[in-house]
Amino acid sequence: MANLFGGLLGNYSEVTIPELTSQYGGYLAADEQIRMGFKLVRDTFIITDDRLILIDHQGVTGKKTRVASIHLNSIFEVTMETGGTGFDDCELTLHYIVSPYHKTNNVQTAAYKFEFGKKFNVQPLYSALISITTDNLKRLNG
Repeated sequence: MANLFGGLLGNYSEVTIPELTSQYGGYLAADEQIRMGFKLVRDTFIITDDRLILIDHQGVTGKKTRVASIHLNSIFEVTMETGGTGFDDCELTLHYIVSPYHKTNNVQTAAYKFEFGKKFNVQPLYSALISITTDNLKRLNG
């Protein structure tokens, strides 16, 4: 019941890799491996060894599905907010490059925010993503 309530409030909860593989394995590229994933009531995001896969089930029945990807090598900043008192939730915001050429004068960027329940320990996920970000910044600015 707590997971359903958290999902209704827009908070992600962690899902097992076998469950993600059975439901969403068809969205993986050849040799791509799921590392972890999280789910709302109907929406899911999956972290693989190459990208984040955002799965948005739309409509009343949820049969219409929008799938988007954020490649890990395009993430250049990650911010984290831990839960406070009251109804404050944990937030993780990714800033990433959407233009096809990362080394250009006209770089286009976007941001995507994930919300987790206040008791979710978002710090390990933040640490993993910030290490990717650090490597990306060295590569982009080197």
